[in-house]
Amino acid sequence: MAGVSYDQMGGQIWYNGKFVEWADAQVHVLTHGLHYASSVFEGERAYGGKIFKLQEHTDRLFFSAKELGFEIPYTPDEINKACEDTLEVQGLTDAYIRPVAWRGSEMMGVSAQNNKINVAIAVWEWPSYFAPEERIKGIRLDNAIYRRPDPATIPCFAKAAGLYMICTLSKHAAEERGYADALMLDYRGRVAEATGANVFFIKDGVIHTPEPDCFLNGITRQTVVDLAKQRQIEVVERAIMPEELDGFEECFLTGTAAEVTPVSEIGEHRFTPGQISLDLMNDYDEAVRAHLQA
Repeated sequence: MAGVSYDQMGGQIWYNGKFVEWADAQVHVLTHGLHYASSVFEGERAYGGKIFKLQEHTDRLFFSAKELGFEIPYTPDEINKACEDTLEVQGLTDAYIRPVAWRGSEMMGVSAQNNKINVAIAVWEWPSYFAPEERIKGIRLDNAIYRRPDPATIPCFAKAAGLYMICTLSKHAAEERGYADALMLDYRGRVAEATGANVFFIKDGVIHTPEPDCFLNGITRQTVVDLAKQRQIEVVERAIMPEELDGFEECFLTGTAAEVTPVSEIGEHRFTPGQISLDLMNDYDEAVRAHLQA
């Protein structure tokens, strides 16, 4: 729905247990989630009318809420059903699903113990995060202007709104320079991830990927690791330093939005999308369709 403002899309949104018209799904300007980032969310995709790995996403939503110190006022089964019902109400089969939970406006300040926890689920059509022609030839990444922080400073394993501020800033800076995204290092100077996706590298038939010890171990990341192992491809999770990038032959990103997307450049480093990247891109495409028969 390119060119349409997200608050102007049509249909209905599941909001605190009932469906409301899209334009009526509003929050107050003094909502705690807006001022203090006390909000968690998920990004999910439906293929052929079924949400891929719905339970895993719901489990992470509840984990993230707990990490931010609040309790979602519904059961995981209720959230699962609400996601499925919203997909059906919107009349979509291939779509993006966005559950979000946030602290309301009952208290305004750092303390928010008495704030109501709100939950909403929106579903809309959203094609691949990157243009199809870019995915095939490999996207170009810049070096991010910010780093993933020390786990002692943030709840780094939660999918929380506030953790994406530096991602937005880094992606904007990269796009201004003509890149599609940016590679973020972590607080130690190690390779971490892109602004909204995990990263993998390939050398001599072996896949190398950063150990997710200060950023999300993405659900798509875990899926692709499993797919690689099914092909008998060795996957090494380890610390990767920036100076190693010249030694890798292939690179790709993974994420619910990005799916599996080959990378051709990271700053001055060059990669050639090869057979392993393309095989895993195809394997993932098959896997998200195969779950329809599960």
